[in-house]
Amino acid sequence: MKTLCGIDLGTQSCKVILYDWEHKTILAKAQTPVDMISGNDGTREQKAEWYGEALTACFGKLDGTLKKTIAALGVSGHQHSLVPLDAEGKPLYNVKLWCDTSTQAECDELTQAAGGETTLIRLAGLPMRPGYTAPKIQWLKNHKPEAFAKLAHILLPHDYINWLLTGDYTAEYGDASGIALLDVRQRVWSEKVCALIGPQVLKALPGLIPPGGAAGRVSAAAAARYGIPQGAVVAAGGGDNMMGAIGTGTVSDGTLAMSLGTSGTLFGFSGRPVIDPTGNLAAFCSSTGGWLPLLCTMNCTVASEELRTLFGMEVRAFDGEAAKAPIGAEGLVVLPFFNGERTPNLPFGRASINGITAANFSKANIARASLEAAIFGMRIGLAGFRDLGFTAREIRLTGGGAKSPLWQQIAADVMNLPVVLPAGDEAAAMGGAIQALWCLENQEGRNSSIETLAAEHVGIEGGRTIRPDSASVASYDKAYAEYEKYLGALSPLYR
Repeated sequence: MKTLCGIDLGTQSCKVILYDWEHKTILAKAQTPVDMISGNDGTREQKAEWYGEALTACFGKLDGTLKKTIAALGVSGHQHSLVPLDAEGKPLYNVKLWCDTSTQAECDELTQAAGGETTLIRLAGLPMRPGYTAPKIQWLKNHKPEAFAKLAHILLPHDYINWLLTGDYTAEYGDASGIALLDVRQRVWSEKVCALIGPQVLKALPGLIPPGGAAGRVSAAAAARYGIPQGAVVAAGGGDNMMGAIGTGTVSDGTLAMSLGTSGTLFGFSGRPVIDPTGNLAAFCSSTGGWLPLLCTMNCTVASEELRTLFGMEVRAFDGEAAKAPIGAEGLVVLPFFNGERTPNLPFGRASINGITAANFSKANIARASLEAAIFGMRIGLAGFRDLGFTAREIRLTGGGAKSPLWQQIAADVMNLPVVLPAGDEAAAMGGAIQALWCLENQEGRNSSIETLAAEHVGIEGGRTIRPDSASVASYDKAYAEYEKYLGALSPLYR
């Protein structure tokens, strides 16, 4: 028996699955938490050393005999987070995370140096936003000049895991496009945008490998550390959204995927570059050969998690409380910006509960409004997709929030699209495993199709399509208008 290993380095935890592709069965799973360093100025950081420790802990929980069946590995990692290394591969500073909003000054600095957002979108397809990696590199230059002077390798978290496994410094188009230094149309590093930070930046960026290619093979050192076979193929990997696209079967035109996690994402495969002149939809490349236009909100399940903790309620009880309230929560509206916000671009955003009256101030309405707010944020992206000519047929739902039946129905009604639930709850790790199979078969000269492999290995639960209710859709149109009203009124305070 041979297996595939899917690794998902998330913001809060690292997960590893072992997948028997011949019998289409996940044989084993392991998970371990990853801590975070937070500051009131928007700082969100981790230590690169924690990633290696988390990977060791996950592999340590798996059966040793089973680990020896691994033929190929695929790695998913949270996007945009900067892993700065010296020439020996040692971290020069903490990993500044995708949800770090402390780099707005650097975004302004780079935008001004480029001559405006329009120029940046023309050169690379993306503006400078705090979530992206490029302003984090500029932050390192501004605030940690000694570390910046030693900067030899700029990696993203999934690239760093690939390096731990292989000893090779590589990147691939999908995750690399989220750095905001890649020309997403041509899929090459943009020398002009890199030069805005400094001449050494282009030299520190890793070589790009194509979709379906290999980042390398498991080194002797990694084999000894993790108890996995030396020489096993390590696929290119990708960002969590790119791997989530594979793991939900979002690899052909017309399908959207929505991930409800700490962050919320809405993305769809496109066979052509989709460049949003407003910058709200990120013009990413996919990790399968096309493009992956994407909306990201920094506060998806955050509001419901914070509020249920405040109320001392378990997830099921919180959902049950929310279900007692009507659509629109009787005019009570939550703006969920606990971490600032990326879309809309409100780096100094703050959370708030609005429209409170003596009549509507209840746990049920607050709970309902917090769930609705997460999907209202996604609706902003759906309008952007339609404006750019992307016609969606359905939404495939994934992430922790996707387990909630109430949230499933809210998503279908707010977006007015059928919501489909892929089987399994490890889309990113599963995407890594499927990409590993694609890479393995390509290495063996079979030239497999990722579309075919995704169709074979991504199951859709029988009958688990949630359809929008026409009356609820109309009610949500009114509730969304209320949300927009408060968003428009308060946004000037948060820019």
